Amino acid sequence: MAKVSRIITIVLRLAAAAAAAAAAIIMVTSHETTSFFGLEMEAKYSYTPSFIFFVVALAVAAAYSLLVILVRPGSTAGRLVLMSDVIIGMVLTGAVAATGAIAEVGRNGNTHAGWLPICVQVHAYCNQVMGALIAGFVALIVYFLIIMYSLHEMVEPLCSCH
Repeated sequence: MAKVSRIITIVLRLAAAAAAAAAAIIMVTSHETTSFFGLEMEAKYSYTPSFIFFVVALAVAAAYSLLVILVRPGSTAGRLVLMSDVIIGMVLTGAVAATGAIAEVGRNGNTHAGWLPICVQVHAYCNQVMGALIAGFVALIVYFLIIMYSLHEMVEPLCSCH
């Protein structure tokens, strides 16, 4: 049973790493230049602090997911992994939420603040940001599954239900 548990954990961590890395790569490669009323306008992820936070958070999550595969379950470090997973999950939640909020403003603007939508001018850039956001959300969901599975694995030996 321990071998099956280890395989499930490895598969979940590889899926989380793949989704997080894909989100970071998609966001880093997002840029578009367009002309608007004769002015050159360039849209890049590095112009928005929340997008930079998104890239850094997802890159860290991808690297962490791959490194944690090397930790032996049941060891002292293995118990610390659950706490680290929760922290990574919280950071990913913040990154996806911040990026989603900025993407919403970019797509629809904000009439109360007088902000115009920019996605009309840089449609490909906005689609790429949306793709990165979707991949980041998938990574977040997989991290939630990792945390739930790790909690189950930690509590199951304590339960006398079986």
